Amino acid sequence: MSIAIGAAIAVLTGIGAGLGIGYATAKSSEAIARQPEASGQISKNLILGCALAEATAIYGFLIAILLIFMN
Repeated sequence: MSIAIGAAIAVLTGIGAGLGIGYATAKSSEAIARQPEASGQISKNLILGCALAEATAIYGFLIAILLIFMN
């Protein structure tokens, strides 16, 4: 039972990643609307930030899988 609770808590990192990516996308859209000439640099930073945020969700999912199947 405690393994399932630990796995559920580990998977909750996906919520944080989803909120972070959504917030970053909204702010980058605002920035591009304000300065269209800087869209290349803004997009580059957005993709890097989204990749890092998504990596945290993948790590949480991996930990959840390990908790379930290793015990």
